[in-house]
Amino acid sequence: MERRKKKLSETKRPRPQRPQPKATVPTNAPLTEEMRLNKYIAHCGICSRRQAAEYIKEGQVTVNGEVIKEPFYQVKKNDKVQFKGQPVKPESRKVYILMNKPKNYITTLSDEKGRKTVMDLVKNKIEERIFPIGRLDRATTGLLLLTNDGELTKKLSHPSHQVKKVYHVVLDKPLTKADLEKIRTGLMLDDGPVTVDGVDYAQGAPKTEVGIEIHIGRNRIVRRIFEHLGYEVQKLDRVYYAGLTKKDLPRGFWRHLTEQEVIMLKHFT
Repeated sequence: MERRKKKLSETKRPRPQRPQPKATVPTNAPLTEEMRLNKYIAHCGICSRRQAAEYIKEGQVTVNGEVIKEPFYQVKKNDKVQFKGQPVKPESRKVYILMNKPKNYITTLSDEKGRKTVMDLVKNKIEERIFPIGRLDRATTGLLLLTNDGELTKKLSHPSHQVKKVYHVVLDKPLTKADLEKIRTGLMLDDGPVTVDGVDYAQGAPKTEVGIEIHIGRNRIVRRIFEHLGYEVQKLDRVYYAGLTKKDLPRGFWRHLTEQEVIMLKHFT
């Protein structure tokens, strides 16, 4: 329990360091057998497999000039696939980026309102088409993974793997001991019960600062936990994600994962 409290209370600023080496990851072989269409689109580095299924159902994908709305359609070796009118092919090299997302950037590939996205931070610096794993809302800062690895995206996004995330929360007023215990015990929100993996006051900080560990991925879940108890979240920072931390990664910066980190994620349970 003491180790968990220590992890939840870590809020030190990262110190810059020299960039770490890129992961050396084997390239994909050319398509030699049939592949489901949503998986094919995900391997093109456009989006996750789940989002690809939505694009397909919306009619934004064609195979050999015909609109295909069935995500499980089997793509063959010589099929010509287009997304939004542009030819696409699976990426040959896998890329894994860890970003310390700054405030006021949204976690999408593009924005019709012209707002800044996390893709602007890697624009013209990464040749491959990558996409974020999961989302952080516009005001939330902290760790975000970007990749063109559809298999890893599926794994880290699926609830069954219970990927751990730790957030540093700053509230508008001190969190009472009673409310802290309510969060530990579990709350009932509008969309169902919420159980956290750990929660405690940030070590050496005012009672307005809290560390919370969760694995559920419901929309705005951390903010809604505190709003349910009458608090306003003034700052929300993800400091730990799937075994990765913000150590030596300043706000607004990103780096390639090391080979050891990629192996860790692929075997993450």
